[in-house]
Amino acid sequence: MSSAANVKPVLQGVKIRPRKGVQKATAKFEPTVFRDAFIGVLSSAAPGNLDDLSVKLDAAGNSLEYRRYAETLFEILIAGRLLAPGGTFLEDGTPASPFSIFQAEDDLPSIKKHVDVFHKLMRRYKYLQRGFEDTLMNLLQYINKFAAEDTNKLAIATGLFCSSGLATLTVLTVLFKEHLVKEGLSLQFVTTVFKTYLMDQNVDQFGLNLYKAGMSDRLLDFFPPNKRDEDSFARHFEAEDMKQLVTFQNKKQLILRKDSIIESVKTFLEEGKVPECLAYLKAQSKESGLTEPELIPLIWTGLMASVDWGTRVDQIDNQILKQVQQYSKLLGAFCTSPKTEIALMQTIQVNFYEDARFIKQYRAVTQQLYKNDVLSESAILYWAEKGSKTQGRTVFMKQMEPFIHWLKNASDEEDSDDEE
Repeated sequence: MSSAANVKPVLQGVKIRPRKGVQKATAKFEPTVFRDAFIGVLSSAAPGNLDDLSVKLDAAGNSLEYRRYAETLFEILIAGRLLAPGGTFLEDGTPASPFSIFQAEDDLPSIKKHVDVFHKLMRRYKYLQRGFEDTLMNLLQYINKFAAEDTNKLAIATGLFCSSGLATLTVLTVLFKEHLVKEGLSLQFVTTVFKTYLMDQNVDQFGLNLYKAGMSDRLLDFFPPNKRDEDSFARHFEAEDMKQLVTFQNKKQLILRKDSIIESVKTFLEEGKVPECLAYLKAQSKESGLTEPELIPLIWTGLMASVDWGTRVDQIDNQILKQVQQYSKLLGAFCTSPKTEIALMQTIQVNFYEDARFIKQYRAVTQQLYKNDVLSESAILYWAEKGSKTQGRTVFMKQMEPFIHWLKNASDEEDSDDEE
Protein backbone atom coordinates (compact mmCIF):
# COMPACT_ATOMS: atom_id res chain seq x y z
CA MET A 1 0.00 0.00 0.00
CA SER A 2 1.37 3.40 -0.91
CA SER A 3 2.20 6.04 1.74
CA ALA A 4 -0.29 8.43 0.11
CA ALA A 5 -3.12 6.13 1.16
CA ASN A 6 -2.18 6.66 4.84
CA VAL A 7 -2.54 10.46 4.75
CA LYS A 8 -5.59 11.62 6.74
CA PRO A 9 -7.99 14.01 5.06
CA VAL A 10 -7.75 17.68 6.09
CA LEU A 11 -10.60 20.16 6.04
CA GLN A 12 -9.64 23.13 3.95
CA GLY A 13 -10.66 26.66 4.92
CA VAL A 14 -11.87 25.66 8.41
CA LYS A 15 -10.58 27.77 11.32
CA ILE A 16 -10.20 25.69 14.47
CA ARG A 17 -11.05 27.75 17.56
CA PRO A 18 -8.74 27.06 20.53
CA ARG A 19 -10.19 26.25 23.92
CA LYS A 20 -10.87 29.10 26.31
CA GLY A 21 -8.20 27.96 28.81
CA VAL A 22 -5.59 27.79 26.05
CA GLN A 23 -6.48 31.32 24.96
CA LYS A 24 -5.96 32.65 28.50
CA ALA A 25 -2.68 30.81 28.92
CA THR A 26 -1.23 32.20 25.72
CA ALA A 27 -2.67 35.71 26.13
CA LYS A 28 -0.19 38.52 26.61
CA PHE A 29 0.41 39.54 30.25
CA GLU A 30 -0.47 43.23 30.45
CA PRO A 31 -0.70 44.48 34.06
CA THR A 32 -1.01 48.13 32.98
CA VAL A 33 -4.04 47.30 30.85
CA PHE A 34 -5.62 45.53 33.82
CA ARG A 35 -4.69 48.47 36.07
CA ASP A 36 -6.44 50.95 33.82
CA ALA A 37 -9.58 48.81 33.68
CA PHE A 38 -9.49 48.15 37.44
CA ILE A 39 -9.04 51.82 38.37
CA GLY A 40 -11.99 52.51 36.09
CA VAL A 41 -14.09 50.18 38.25
CA LEU A 42 -12.90 51.89 41.44
CA SER A 43 -13.64 55.32 39.97
CA SER A 44 -17.18 54.30 39.04
CA ALA A 45 -18.16 53.85 42.69
CA ALA A 46 -19.78 56.71 44.56
CA PRO A 47 -16.99 58.76 46.22
CA GLY A 48 -16.52 57.76 49.83
CA ASN A 49 -19.14 55.00 49.65
CA LEU A 50 -17.18 51.85 50.47
CA ASP A 51 -20.27 49.63 50.37
CA ASP A 52 -20.90 50.71 46.76
CA LEU A 53 -17.22 50.13 46.02
CA SER A 54 -17.47 46.54 47.31
CA VAL A 55 -20.48 45.91 45.07
CA LYS A 56 -18.55 47.22 42.04
CA LEU A 57 -15.53 45.03 42.87
CA ASP A 58 -17.74 41.99 43.27
CA ALA A 59 -19.34 42.49 39.86
CA ALA A 60 -16.06 43.32 38.09
CA GLY A 61 -14.68 39.90 38.97
CA ASN A 62 -16.92 38.44 36.27
CA SER A 63 -15.16 40.38 33.52
CA LEU A 64 -11.67 41.18 34.81
CA GLU A 65 -9.05 38.47 35.32
CA TYR A 66 -8.65 38.77 39.09
CA ARG A 67 -6.84 35.46 39.38
CA ARG A 68 -4.21 36.28 36.79
CA TYR A 69 -3.63 39.83 37.94
CA ALA A 70 -3.93 39.31 41.70
CA GLU A 71 -0.62 41.03 42.43
CA THR A 72 -1.58 44.05 40.33
CA LEU A 73 -5.00 44.16 41.95
CA PHE A 74 -3.65 44.25 45.49
CA GLU A 75 -0.86 46.70 44.73
CA ILE A 76 -3.57 49.11 43.59
CA LEU A 77 -5.87 48.40 46.55
CA ILE A 78 -3.02 48.87 49.05
CA ALA A 79 -0.66 51.43 47.52
CA GLY A 80 -2.93 53.00 44.86
CA ARG A 81 -0.34 52.49 42.11
CA LEU A 82 1.85 49.81 40.56
CA LEU A 83 5.34 49.21 41.87
CA ALA A 84 8.32 49.33 39.55
CA PRO A 85 11.36 47.08 40.15
CA GLY A 86 13.18 48.31 43.26
CA GLY A 87 10.04 49.38 45.10
CA THR A 88 9.45 52.79 43.55
CA PHE A 89 6.11 53.64 41.98
CA LEU A 90 5.63 53.20 38.26
CA GLU A 91 5.51 56.69 36.76
CA ASP A 92 3.68 56.62 33.45
CA GLY A 93 1.25 59.47 33.91
CA THR A 94 -1.58 57.33 35.26
CA PRO A 95 -3.27 58.94 38.29
CA ALA A 96 -3.41 57.06 41.59
CA SER A 97 -6.44 54.96 42.43
CA PRO A 98 -9.26 56.82 44.22
CA PHE A 99 -9.31 53.96 46.76
CA SER A 100 -6.34 52.41 48.58
CA ILE A 101 -4.97 51.92 52.07
CA PHE A 102 -2.59 54.79 51.32
CA GLN A 103 -5.58 57.01 50.49
CA ALA A 104 -7.24 56.35 53.86
CA GLU A 105 -7.05 58.74 56.80
CA ASP A 106 -4.15 57.93 59.10
CA ASP A 107 -6.29 56.58 61.93
CA LEU A 108 -7.60 53.17 63.00
CA PRO A 109 -11.35 53.66 62.26
CA SER A 110 -10.71 54.83 58.68
CA ILE A 111 -8.21 52.08 57.91
CA LYS A 112 -10.53 49.50 59.46
CA LYS A 113 -13.28 50.48 57.00
CA HIS A 114 -10.84 50.11 54.12
CA VAL A 115 -9.75 46.69 55.39
CA ASP A 116 -13.41 45.61 55.38
CA VAL A 117 -13.37 46.05 51.60
CA PHE A 118 -10.61 43.43 51.40
CA HIS A 119 -12.66 41.09 53.57
CA LYS A 120 -15.70 41.34 51.32
CA LEU A 121 -13.64 40.89 48.15
CA MET A 122 -11.78 37.80 49.36
CA ARG A 123 -14.87 36.28 50.88
CA ARG A 124 -16.33 36.37 47.36
CA TYR A 125 -13.13 35.38 45.51
CA LYS A 126 -11.34 33.01 47.89
CA TYR A 127 -8.62 32.21 45.37
CA LEU A 128 -7.21 35.71 45.93
CA GLN A 129 -5.94 34.79 49.43
CA ARG A 130 -2.53 33.52 48.35
CA GLY A 131 -1.93 36.33 45.91
CA PHE A 132 -2.84 38.82 48.62
CA GLU A 133 -0.27 37.50 51.12
CA ASP A 134 2.46 37.35 48.46
CA THR A 135 1.75 40.93 47.40
CA LEU A 136 1.70 42.16 50.99
CA MET A 137 5.11 40.59 51.65
CA ASN A 138 6.47 42.17 48.50
CA LEU A 139 5.26 45.61 49.59
CA LEU A 140 6.63 45.27 53.13
CA GLN A 141 10.19 44.84 51.91
CA TYR A 142 9.99 48.36 50.45
CA ILE A 143 8.76 50.25 53.53
CA ASN A 144 11.91 52.35 53.32
CA LYS A 145 10.68 53.68 49.95
CA PHE A 146 7.28 54.89 51.17
CA ALA A 147 6.35 58.12 52.94
CA ALA A 148 6.29 57.78 56.74
CA GLU A 149 2.54 58.38 56.84
CA ASP A 150 1.88 55.69 54.23
CA THR A 151 4.14 53.23 56.07
CA ASN A 152 2.20 53.80 59.28
CA LYS A 153 -1.12 53.20 57.45
CA LEU A 154 0.32 50.00 55.99
CA ALA A 155 1.44 48.84 59.45
CA ILE A 156 -2.01 49.41 60.95
CA ALA A 157 -3.64 47.64 58.01
CA THR A 158 -1.19 44.73 58.32
CA GLY A 159 -2.09 44.36 61.99
CA LEU A 160 -5.78 44.23 61.05
CA PHE A 161 -5.13 41.83 58.17
CA CYS A 162 -3.26 39.44 60.49
CA SER A 163 -5.59 39.66 63.49
CA SER A 164 -8.61 38.94 61.31
CA GLY A 165 -7.01 36.02 59.45
CA LEU A 166 -6.69 37.60 55.99
CA ALA A 167 -2.93 37.20 56.30
CA THR A 168 -0.57 35.38 58.66
CA LEU A 169 2.26 36.88 60.68
CA THR A 170 4.60 35.16 58.23
CA VAL A 171 4.39 38.30 56.09
CA LEU A 172 6.57 40.06 58.70
CA THR A 173 9.54 37.76 58.09
CA VAL A 174 10.51 39.92 55.14
CA LEU A 175 11.32 42.66 57.68
CA PHE A 176 14.32 40.68 58.93
CA LYS A 177 16.25 42.20 56.01
CA GLU A 178 19.45 43.67 57.41
CA HIS A 179 19.09 47.23 56.06
CA LEU A 180 15.52 47.57 57.39
CA VAL A 181 16.54 46.27 60.83
CA LYS A 182 19.66 48.42 61.01
CA GLU A 183 17.72 51.61 60.23
CA GLY A 184 15.13 50.80 62.89
CA LEU A 185 12.35 50.64 60.32
CA SER A 186 11.50 47.00 61.03
CA LEU A 187 11.07 47.63 64.76
CA GLN A 188 8.96 50.74 64.18
CA PHE A 189 6.73 48.86 61.72
CA VAL A 190 6.18 45.69 63.77
CA THR A 191 5.52 47.75 66.90
CA THR A 192 2.51 49.30 65.17
CA VAL A 193 1.48 45.92 63.75
CA PHE A 194 1.66 44.24 67.18
CA LYS A 195 -0.17 47.07 68.93
CA THR A 196 -2.99 46.92 66.36
CA TYR A 197 -3.10 43.12 66.49
CA LEU A 198 -3.37 43.03 70.29
CA MET A 199 -6.37 45.35 70.19
CA ASP A 200 -8.35 42.49 68.59
CA GLN A 201 -6.61 39.35 69.91
CA ASN A 202 -5.18 38.32 73.28
CA VAL A 203 -1.47 37.76 73.74
CA ASP A 204 -1.87 33.95 73.94
CA GLN A 205 -3.45 33.83 70.49
CA PHE A 206 -0.74 36.19 69.29
CA GLY A 207 1.93 33.83 70.66
CA LEU A 208 0.32 30.84 68.95
CA ASN A 209 0.29 32.63 65.59
CA LEU A 210 3.90 33.73 66.08
CA TYR A 211 4.79 30.07 66.63
CA LYS A 212 2.95 29.03 63.46
CA ALA A 213 4.88 31.69 61.56
CA GLY A 214 8.19 30.40 62.96
CA MET A 215 8.81 33.72 64.72
CA SER A 216 8.21 32.99 68.40
CA ASP A 217 11.97 32.92 69.08
CA ARG A 218 12.86 35.81 66.78
CA LEU A 219 11.22 38.94 68.17
CA LEU A 220 14.60 40.33 69.21
CA ASP A 221 15.77 40.03 65.60
CA PHE A 222 13.60 43.05 64.74
CA PHE A 223 15.81 45.18 66.98
CA PRO A 224 18.99 46.84 65.64
CA PRO A 225 22.11 44.84 66.64
CA ASN A 226 23.16 47.34 69.33
CA LYS A 227 19.75 47.01 71.08
CA ARG A 228 19.21 43.28 70.72
CA ASP A 229 18.81 42.35 74.41
CA GLU A 230 16.00 41.68 76.88
CA ASP A 231 16.33 45.02 78.67
CA SER A 232 15.96 46.98 75.42
CA PHE A 233 12.98 44.81 74.48
CA ALA A 234 11.27 45.50 77.82
CA ARG A 235 11.98 49.25 77.75
CA HIS A 236 10.75 49.63 74.19
CA PHE A 237 7.43 47.82 74.52
CA GLU A 238 6.70 49.13 78.02
CA ALA A 239 7.11 52.65 76.61
CA GLU A 240 4.59 51.66 73.93
CA ASP A 241 2.16 50.51 76.66
CA MET A 242 2.48 46.86 75.63
CA LYS A 243 3.40 45.24 78.94
CA GLN A 244 1.53 42.07 77.96
CA LEU A 245 4.05 41.56 75.15
CA VAL A 246 6.94 42.04 77.59
CA THR A 247 5.41 39.43 79.90
CA PHE A 248 4.97 37.07 76.94
CA GLN A 249 8.59 37.54 75.90
CA ASN A 250 9.86 36.96 79.45
CA LYS A 251 7.91 33.70 79.67
CA LYS A 252 9.21 32.62 76.28
CA GLN A 253 12.80 33.41 77.21
CA LEU A 254 12.39 31.51 80.47
CA ILE A 255 11.20 28.44 78.56
CA LEU A 256 14.19 28.71 76.22
CA ARG A 257 16.55 29.06 79.18
CA LYS A 258 15.05 25.98 80.86
CA ASP A 259 15.38 23.97 77.65
CA SER A 260 19.00 25.09 77.42
CA ILE A 261 19.69 24.02 81.01
CA ILE A 262 18.19 20.58 80.37
CA GLU A 263 20.30 20.14 77.25
CA SER A 264 23.46 21.28 79.05
CA VAL A 265 22.88 18.90 81.97
CA LYS A 266 22.35 16.09 79.49
CA THR A 267 25.62 16.89 77.70
CA PHE A 268 27.66 17.25 80.91
CA LEU A 269 26.45 13.91 82.27
CA GLU A 270 26.93 12.10 78.96
CA GLU A 271 30.55 13.26 79.08
CA GLY A 272 30.93 12.33 82.76
CA LYS A 273 31.58 15.94 83.82
CA VAL A 274 29.64 16.01 87.09
CA PRO A 275 31.74 18.72 88.85
CA GLU A 276 31.46 20.96 85.79
CA CYS A 277 27.73 20.31 85.70
CA LEU A 278 27.42 21.31 89.35
CA ALA A 279 29.33 24.56 88.76
CA TYR A 280 27.24 25.34 85.67
CA LEU A 281 23.96 24.82 87.55
CA LYS A 282 25.04 27.08 90.41
CA ALA A 283 25.94 29.79 87.92
CA GLN A 284 22.62 29.40 86.11
CA SER A 285 20.70 29.57 89.36
CA LYS A 286 22.38 32.85 90.24
CA GLU A 287 22.14 34.34 86.75
CA SER A 288 18.56 33.34 85.92
CA GLY A 289 17.04 33.72 89.38
CA LEU A 290 15.55 30.24 89.16
CA THR A 291 14.75 28.83 92.59
CA GLU A 292 15.61 25.30 93.69
CA PRO A 293 12.02 24.04 93.17
CA GLU A 294 12.19 25.42 89.62
CA LEU A 295 15.68 24.06 88.95
CA ILE A 296 15.39 20.52 90.33
CA PRO A 297 12.88 19.31 87.66
CA LEU A 298 15.29 20.51 84.95
CA ILE A 299 18.18 18.59 86.54
CA TRP A 300 16.11 15.40 86.75
CA THR A 301 14.93 15.77 83.14
CA GLY A 302 18.49 16.30 81.92
CA LEU A 303 19.68 13.31 83.96
CA MET A 304 17.06 11.01 82.44
CA ALA A 305 17.81 12.31 78.93
CA SER A 306 21.54 11.55 79.34
CA VAL A 307 20.92 7.79 79.59
CA ASP A 308 20.32 5.41 76.71
CA TRP A 309 17.26 3.51 77.90
CA GLY A 310 17.18 1.30 74.84
CA THR A 311 18.36 -1.69 76.85
CA ARG A 312 16.23 -4.72 77.66
CA VAL A 313 13.20 -4.03 79.83
CA ASP A 314 14.37 -6.44 82.54
CA GLN A 315 17.59 -4.41 82.88
CA ILE A 316 15.97 -0.99 83.21
CA ASP A 317 15.14 -1.53 86.90
CA ASN A 318 18.80 -1.91 87.83
CA GLN A 319 19.87 0.82 85.44
CA ILE A 320 17.56 3.49 86.91
CA LEU A 321 18.77 2.72 90.45
CA LYS A 322 22.36 2.89 89.27
CA GLN A 323 21.77 6.38 87.83
CA VAL A 324 20.07 7.57 91.03
CA GLN A 325 23.00 6.30 93.09
CA GLN A 326 25.54 7.91 90.76
CA TYR A 327 23.91 11.35 90.70
CA SER A 328 22.46 11.61 94.20
CA LYS A 329 25.09 14.17 95.25
CA LEU A 330 24.22 16.34 92.26
CA LEU A 331 20.52 16.18 93.07
CA GLY A 332 21.19 16.72 96.77
CA ALA A 333 23.16 19.90 96.10
CA PHE A 334 19.96 21.52 94.80
CA CYS A 335 17.53 19.79 97.15
CA THR A 336 18.10 21.66 100.41
CA SER A 337 14.51 22.38 101.45
CA PRO A 338 11.32 20.31 101.89
CA LYS A 339 9.65 22.31 99.11
CA THR A 340 12.39 21.29 96.66
CA GLU A 341 12.27 17.69 97.81
CA ILE A 342 8.53 17.55 97.13
CA ALA A 343 9.11 19.18 93.73
CA LEU A 344 11.59 16.40 92.92
CA MET A 345 9.14 13.69 94.00
CA GLN A 346 6.40 15.26 91.87
CA THR A 347 8.73 15.49 88.86
CA ILE A 348 9.69 11.83 89.16
CA GLN A 349 6.04 10.86 89.62
CA VAL A 350 4.95 12.59 86.40
CA ASN A 351 8.01 11.30 84.54
CA PHE A 352 7.36 7.69 85.53
CA TYR A 353 3.65 8.01 84.84
CA GLU A 354 4.34 9.25 81.29
CA ASP A 355 6.96 6.55 80.62
CA ALA A 356 5.48 3.19 81.69
CA ARG A 357 8.92 1.53 81.62
CA PHE A 358 9.70 3.15 84.97
CA ILE A 359 6.31 3.12 86.67
CA LYS A 360 7.11 0.14 88.94
CA GLN A 361 10.32 1.74 90.18
CA TYR A 362 8.90 4.80 91.93
CA ARG A 363 9.17 3.36 95.45
CA ALA A 364 12.66 1.95 94.82
CA VAL A 365 13.91 5.29 93.49
CA THR A 366 12.33 7.18 96.41
CA GLN A 367 13.92 4.82 98.90
CA GLN A 368 17.31 5.22 97.22
CA LEU A 369 17.04 9.02 97.38
CA TYR A 370 15.97 8.78 101.05
CA LYS A 371 18.90 6.51 101.85
CA ASN A 372 21.29 8.98 100.16
CA ASP A 373 19.85 11.94 102.13
CA VAL A 374 18.37 13.64 99.08
CA LEU A 375 14.80 13.23 100.36
CA SER A 376 13.74 13.63 103.98
CA GLU A 377 11.13 11.72 105.92
CA SER A 378 8.95 14.82 106.35
CA ALA A 379 8.92 15.55 102.61
CA ILE A 380 7.95 11.97 101.73
CA LEU A 381 5.14 11.92 104.29
CA TYR A 382 3.86 15.29 103.12
CA TRP A 383 3.87 14.02 99.52
CA ALA A 384 1.81 11.01 100.63
CA GLU A 385 -0.73 13.13 102.51
CA LYS A 386 -1.35 16.02 100.11
CA GLY A 387 1.68 16.72 97.93
CA SER A 388 1.32 14.16 95.15
CA LYS A 389 0.29 14.98 91.60
CA THR A 390 -2.91 13.63 90.07
CA GLN A 391 -1.04 11.67 87.38
CA GLY A 392 -1.03 8.03 88.44
CA ARG A 393 -1.74 8.96 92.05
CA THR A 394 -3.63 5.74 92.89
CA VAL A 395 -0.91 3.53 91.40
CA PHE A 396 1.95 5.33 93.15
CA MET A 397 0.15 5.58 96.49
CA LYS A 398 -0.46 1.84 96.55
CA GLN A 399 3.14 1.20 95.53
CA MET A 400 4.44 3.51 98.30
CA GLU A 401 2.22 2.11 101.10
CA PRO A 402 4.85 -0.21 102.65
CA PHE A 403 7.50 2.49 102.69
CA ILE A 404 5.12 5.15 104.06
CA HIS A 405 4.00 2.70 106.75
CA TRP A 406 7.61 1.99 107.67
CA LEU A 407 8.43 5.73 107.89
CA LYS A 408 5.45 6.42 110.15
CA ASN A 409 6.33 3.54 112.47
CA ALA A 410 9.97 4.64 112.56
CA SER A 411 8.85 8.15 113.45
CA ASP A 412 6.56 6.86 116.21
CA GLU A 413 9.37 4.76 117.67
CA GLU A 414 11.70 7.79 117.73
CA ASP A 415 9.03 9.86 119.50
CA SER A 416 8.59 7.05 122.05
CA ASP A 417 12.33 6.87 122.67
CA ASP A 418 12.48 10.65 123.16
CA GLU A 419 9.72 10.48 125.82
CA GLU A 420 11.58 7.80 127.77
